[in-house]
Amino acid sequence: MLRWLLALILLVTMAVGGAYVAAGRAVAPVISIDRPERLVGQQGDLQVSVTAPAGSLLELTIALEQNGASIPLFSLDAPQSATITQPDADIVRVVRPFGKAGVPELAQGAATVKVTATRSSFLNLRNRSAEASKEVRVRLEPPRIAVLSTHHYVNHGGSEMVVYRATPADVHSGVRVGDLEYAGFPAGGAGAANTDPSLKVAFFALLHDQDLKTPIVAFARDEAGNEARSSSFIDNVFPRPFKRSRIQIDDRFLERVVPEILEHSPEITTAGGALIDDFLKENGELRRLNAEKIASLTAATSPARFWEGAFAQLGNSQVEASFADHRTYIYKGKDVDQQTHLGFDLAVTSAVPLAASNNGVIVNASWLGIYGNCVVIDHGMGVASLYGHLSSIDVKVGDRVTKGQILGRSGMTGLAGGDHLHFTMLVGGHPVNPVEWWDGHWIQDRVERKLSEAGAATARP
Repeated sequence: MLRWLLALILLVTMAVGGAYVAAGRAVAPVISIDRPERLVGQQGDLQVSVTAPAGSLLELTIALEQNGASIPLFSLDAPQSATITQPDADIVRVVRPFGKAGVPELAQGAATVKVTATRSSFLNLRNRSAEASKEVRVRLEPPRIAVLSTHHYVNHGGSEMVVYRATPADVHSGVRVGDLEYAGFPAGGAGAANTDPSLKVAFFALLHDQDLKTPIVAFARDEAGNEARSSSFIDNVFPRPFKRSRIQIDDRFLERVVPEILEHSPEITTAGGALIDDFLKENGELRRLNAEKIASLTAATSPARFWEGAFAQLGNSQVEASFADHRTYIYKGKDVDQQTHLGFDLAVTSAVPLAASNNGVIVNASWLGIYGNCVVIDHGMGVASLYGHLSSIDVKVGDRVTKGQILGRSGMTGLAGGDHLHFTMLVGGHPVNPVEWWDGHWIQDRVERKLSEAGAATARP
């Protein structure tokens, strides 16, 4: 009996010892300090994620250390203003207001976020802990911005350019028109002799569908969310009348364009009904998707200005449609759709060679929805041009092209009623009136003059 009892005690001891050893080998919590990434400002939030089995934690504390003081930000017993969620079975996420507004004790300068997490192990025999820290910099002063150029005049649907100084030089800056932002670029990339990195250039637009009283300001915003804005620098905004037209469509037109566009446009689906229904989907939904695609194609614009001088209009061309024409489509005597034509339709003869309007880099050379075979050129600093309805394309993505270089030939692919070029100028991915860009006087007054007046005289490459 005694021998049996001793054996039992030995087995229990071994089991407990094994469990204790196994508990010691349990994985400690994994801590990730997700936000802030680098800078802390007036506003923002702190996000910490902790991974542990079943998200079970005995302890979780977050503190901020700065200038010899420790500021408690969160604990399981005192969560303060934090929100606790469990986005995954094994992840606990803590989010709380950060920045000066959320932590009044914050001061300008360096600081450290410290996190400690503890979980229990098998049978709660031994606890496992982990620590993590992240160095951040508190920046409470907003950037500075000052407009340097003068005489800024905006046509409705047209473009403008401003020269300004933003400091520190690494902040994100540009022009905000209503709720749209246009990025600024170093003035040296515009061909300026002054290469001061704080000197910036931004091209922007007042779109055809924005109100004439839309606020336009220059802004500078740092990573911490601190922002400075200029007062309005626009001297005047000029209204521009936009045409209205009525477009007759018939079954012959639908039979020619609708099936081909559907074949090239897997991004939209149809029910296989009447051609007019498919046309309406192409003219509406596909048109909107194409606009998003064009914006994405031109978003990664070069910070350098490739173009020089006025852009070239298609030679000897007849204008068949102008920018921002409001079109009503009529089918079998009934109004079936309304859209805005955001470009110029230019016609010469069939399959006429099409030349690049200015220097740049090809970012699209393939079918693009309602534009059919389409070429898009990035001219740098947010400026681009689009050539639609081509019958053939002679360039490829990545090609560096010069003004006058042949891109392909005109045609009637996409939603084209006849052989012509659909030409669009784009600023920040948004269609603008090309007439200004075809005008050498406008280029001189709105671009070159401002660079010179701002003490950034241009130098030819």
